[in-house]
Amino acid sequence: MKFIVSSNSLLKHLQLINGVINANTVLPILEDFLFEIQDKKLHVVASDLETLMRVQMDVESKANGKVCIPAKILMDTLKNIADQPLTFNIDKNFQVEITSDSGKYKMMGENPDNFPKAAPADDAKSFTMTSGGLVTAINKTLFAVSNDDLRPAMTGVYFELLKDGVQFVATDAHRLVKYKRTDVEVSQTDSFIVPKKSLNLLRNALPDNDETITVSYNSNHLFVQQGETEMICRLIEARFPDYKVVIPADNPYKMMVNRADFQSALRRVSVFSNKSTNQVALQINGNELKMTAQDIDFSNEGNERMNCEFDGGDLQIAFNARFLVEMLNAAETDEVVMKLSAPNKAGIIQPSEPAENEELLMLVMPLMLNN
Repeated sequence: MKFIVSSNSLLKHLQLINGVINANTVLPILEDFLFEIQDKKLHVVASDLETLMRVQMDVESKANGKVCIPAKILMDTLKNIADQPLTFNIDKNFQVEITSDSGKYKMMGENPDNFPKAAPADDAKSFTMTSGGLVTAINKTLFAVSNDDLRPAMTGVYFELLKDGVQFVATDAHRLVKYKRTDVEVSQTDSFIVPKKSLNLLRNALPDNDETITVSYNSNHLFVQQGETEMICRLIEARFPDYKVVIPADNPYKMMVNRADFQSALRRVSVFSNKSTNQVALQINGNELKMTAQDIDFSNEGNERMNCEFDGGDLQIAFNARFLVEMLNAAETDEVVMKLSAPNKAGIIQPSEPAENEELLMLVMPLMLNN
């Protein structure tokens, strides 16, 4: 088996799927890329048994064939080669020889028959949406996903297919993000949970544009196809918590504040907060918002004041500043609305103006105030 390929083009395609490969894997073959040539097209696959990604590209070749090539040594080689055509020669013992303008490199490949097969898309149902729409949905929810493996349902994003669009929900029990896109048509209502790692890889591989992509799913797997890139991942088999019960029906106090100013002030003040809680107290009196952070162990304290528009009685409530900063990142409008009720009740953050075809609601649980 022999083929010729551009070094830059190969590197770009491999970088899209390289994140699938784990450093410490149970099967040595999972440290490899599967290279397969079919009709002058090179298909490259990476897998960790849970997620599989495939890219394809045009190459010069006269025969079909396949081989597994160690990912790390190949990536390190390509990163240090200037853009030029590379000739790959693979013998019957899977020895790989790469020839460049000025050098020759050899490595031992492996038998491609041992590489795990892709899950079949049996009984798959599908819907289409824009690539940018899915990237936005991932960006606005992924930060709120839990890292607690004892609660597997929370370690992914919940996709809820509704009659009027698709809802994406993520929570780690301290905060919750609900993001809805109303420009997606689905054939039937359904729901499933997609793991964090797969969504991270997808976000990096998909272009943020209006290109249409197909999202398919069955009871066990999700399949996403965009151009020459394809991802298959195993869904999380767990029941997502009933998130609707934690969203307060009525938070009567409303504060409108400049998003960028609020975020900058929180970042500055939180430097002086306790490092385990990141607690910042918000004291709202009339149209003034005061932020205070303390770390009693080190006698650190920081506070700032800023203007806001507040509709409600005086209130003091504390939150994790890191959570607020990440949520304000997702809002993306000049001003945000914070809906509050009492120091021990969840606060809601929303953009002041919803974007077209989007609905965003973020909930954050308060912390107990330091007296």
